[in-house]
Amino acid sequence: MMVAPGALVLGSPLVAGFVFGPAATAGLLAGTIVSGVQVAISASNTGGAWDNAKKEVEAWKAQFRRDADEADVNIKEYETKYLELAEEKENQEADTQTEEYKKYSKWGARSVALKEMHVAAVVGDTVGDPLKDTSGPAINILVKLSAITSLVFGTYIKKYHVWGNKAQ
Repeated sequence: MMVAPGALVLGSPLVAGFVFGPAATAGLLAGTIVSGVQVAISASNTGGAWDNAKKEVEAWKAQFRRDADEADVNIKEYETKYLELAEEKENQEADTQTEEYKKYSKWGARSVALKEMHVAAVVGDTVGDPLKDTSGPAINILVKLSAITSLVFGTYIKKYHVWGNKAQ
């Protein structure tokens, strides 16, 4: 599965060098380094941000549970009642809020919102962990491999590239 990306990283400097010459290899390396480093840093930072977002939402949920315990609120009961009242309110034509709805919406709405945020944060973390742990660092390695391949074959590229073999 990783043969094609590896062949691309190792083969690109060689093909560019032997077909177009050392200047093309230098241009390819410059582009690889500039774009590769930017993508690697971006992937690592993005993955870290998604991971931290999940931790933040979990901290909000923990604080919400502590606040509910202090207020002696049964979160499950309030959430269930809030969802029932919200559905009734949605089916009614008038836009009136009853006292019962106001009572249950304070805790119920926040509980529902935090559950939805947590689901989204878990999805983001599922994408973010591989970005920060594997993809970002791997791109740095690919940039290094491309540069080292060019260095190792630099003398051969200079001497044997297609446009450098002129009849004398």
